[in-house]
Amino acid sequence: MKNFLKNSVLVKSNKKQQNEKFFNILTYTLVAIVIFGGISLLWDLFEEKKNSANGFSNKKVSLDISRISEYVLEDDAELARGRNGNCSFWDCFNVYRCGQREQDRITIYVYPLTEYVDQASKQAFTLTQEYHEILKAIVESPYYTPNPNEACLFVPSIDTLNQNLLDTKLVGKALASLNYWENGENHILFNMLPGSYPDFNRVMDVNTDKALIMGGGFDSWSYRVGFDISIPVWSPRLGGHNRKVNQSEKKFLLIAAQLNMFPQHVRLLRDLAEEIGPDVLLLATCPQQQVEEMAVEPQRINTSVRCSLPKGKRHEYPRVLEKGKFCLIARSVRLGQPDFLEILAHNCIPVIMADNYILPFKDVIDWELALIRIREADLHSIVEKLQSFSAEKILELQEQGKWLYEKYFKDLPTITRTTLDILNDRVFPHLAKTSLQWNTPDNYKASHNPLFLPLIAPKAQGFTAVILTYDRVESLFTLIQKLAIVPSLQKILVVWNNQKKSPPHPSMFPKILKPFKVIQTKANKLSNRFFPYDDIETEAILTIDDDIVMLTSDELDFGYEVWREFPDRIVGFPSRIHVWDNITLRWRYESEWTNQISMVLTGAAFHHKYWSYMYTNAMPGDIKDWVDEHMNCEDIAMNFLVANITNKPPIKVTPRKKFKCPECTNTEMLSADLNHMMERSACIDRFSKIYGSMPLQSVEFRADPVLYKDNFPEKLKRFNDIGSL
Repeated sequence: MKNFLKNSVLVKSNKKQQNEKFFNILTYTLVAIVIFGGISLLWDLFEEKKNSANGFSNKKVSLDISRISEYVLEDDAELARGRNGNCSFWDCFNVYRCGQREQDRITIYVYPLTEYVDQASKQAFTLTQEYHEILKAIVESPYYTPNPNEACLFVPSIDTLNQNLLDTKLVGKALASLNYWENGENHILFNMLPGSYPDFNRVMDVNTDKALIMGGGFDSWSYRVGFDISIPVWSPRLGGHNRKVNQSEKKFLLIAAQLNMFPQHVRLLRDLAEEIGPDVLLLATCPQQQVEEMAVEPQRINTSVRCSLPKGKRHEYPRVLEKGKFCLIARSVRLGQPDFLEILAHNCIPVIMADNYILPFKDVIDWELALIRIREADLHSIVEKLQSFSAEKILELQEQGKWLYEKYFKDLPTITRTTLDILNDRVFPHLAKTSLQWNTPDNYKASHNPLFLPLIAPKAQGFTAVILTYDRVESLFTLIQKLAIVPSLQKILVVWNNQKKSPPHPSMFPKILKPFKVIQTKANKLSNRFFPYDDIETEAILTIDDDIVMLTSDELDFGYEVWREFPDRIVGFPSRIHVWDNITLRWRYESEWTNQISMVLTGAAFHHKYWSYMYTNAMPGDIKDWVDEHMNCEDIAMNFLVANITNKPPIKVTPRKKFKCPECTNTEMLSADLNHMMERSACIDRFSKIYGSMPLQSVEFRADPVLYKDNFPEKLKRFNDIGSL
């Protein structure tokens, strides 16, 4: 019993010690939590006070101009370094600052509104209304962040829109004083009117170091491709303009209303106006007396009076632009002109006469769809050039220009958002909009060009086989029988190119279950294979020579399936390459097997029927006539045509390369002629000169069925009969 009580007391004593130990640990833990919590709270308060002192907060930056804070620049403040003219996206932009959030888009921080004052001169500069609108658009955009630590890009509250209003030294001090300047890396500066008298540089005369310039006066020398962005010069006359213009109001072919043109251009235009008469309207500043007599109404303060030369008739500007089909923008001391947006807004087609001017948003907008560019040396022939445009083409240019203005240029917030969208596409190219998306109206439905076809053509259509033949009846009949069993074939057209001999009687042709027709041509021309015959009802055409009897049904069916995925390309079997000869300094046609191709011969190839129409009706120069005269190179001409418009290479399918006529002797084949290869090399050289460049694109690519060489049972493969080398 004593031992039991003794043990019981020991147990109670141990439990008491354990409880005391537990409570001590708990007390220490709570004290540590309180201490660390207090330290954390004090640190947060310190950081908040520090950020507040620097003008940062977690709220959107205030854009109330009446509450701008003042920042005094010290005399010995560091100046920003001179603009780095060699900057590119890869060396002056830190892309690793971007994409820190979960969503893939840029984040932009706007510095708080500040009035910068020079301590020595007491000079200061504040915001213009235009720059305030730009900053407001950024803050209200989805790209804005109030936290500079997570920002990808920074926009200073320093107004650099107009070079004439800047003290360059003061601006350099202000930029260098920014908390996150870091030599301008990832900073955006907006400038619409660069340069000052007497130099008028194409980019603003401010030390901007590595900053991105959103500029309105770039030429091809000052523009850093892929880094800067060309923006338009805003016109205050455009506020609220939204008037539909009727074609009946456009009574002038050309209006030249720009006031700051060079004198030699004004003299030449004045001579044209006197010679041509009412088709050309040249406007200049009116004498002061005429302006006072006209007395523009107070409510129309965004208009001015301009007088025609040489008659002096008064016109209200910019409303007069609505009466012109084309409106001229000529080179001046500054390349960027507010006239550009005024012309677009009033549905007049801009005619740009500044050879090296970088058009607004050039990187994404295809301006060839909305305006005309002429060389400065060709001003004397401008009327003849403009008269050559059809009414349909003029309407097309006007509609595209109107859509572009409403989509990207109608006000400063829209221009700002477009600029930010372009930057976002650069930083996240995998999410970028295509050129088609940038340049196609949202309600666009019509499609007459294969460049705007659906991604994959409808499978039910199938293809039409067009066989060009002269007198090889046996191989022709064999080819017809082979084509007839191809599942995707819809129709066969035999183009009989022999005028001295009639085609066989219909009863002699093979009996097939597919529609079939023979067309006898009036002249023996290779271009007959590309004529857009009314009998061709499918989008896909297989052009094939009568001696190509070695292709299997699987190869042809697979070739058509590949074309369905690339309907704007030439897709076919025999391939060739063009090479540059450094000895002769000419292009050479090469038929040797190489790892590259740039042409697919149309002796066995699929193409969209649109290309047949283009070949017949819109082939550049005298290429088509030359082909028919020399009986050679029609396939090269077609490859040039498609590559020039699409800027894409053809696609070769299946590994087969041997294409020989089994029943032909060497003397019967065009390719057996010794001069054949020399002529084809001459074709490539001649066609490249006509196009003014080499449009053919080389590619190391061939399309084969997925399971072509895999060790699978044949019943699992769709295309088993694919020929080898």
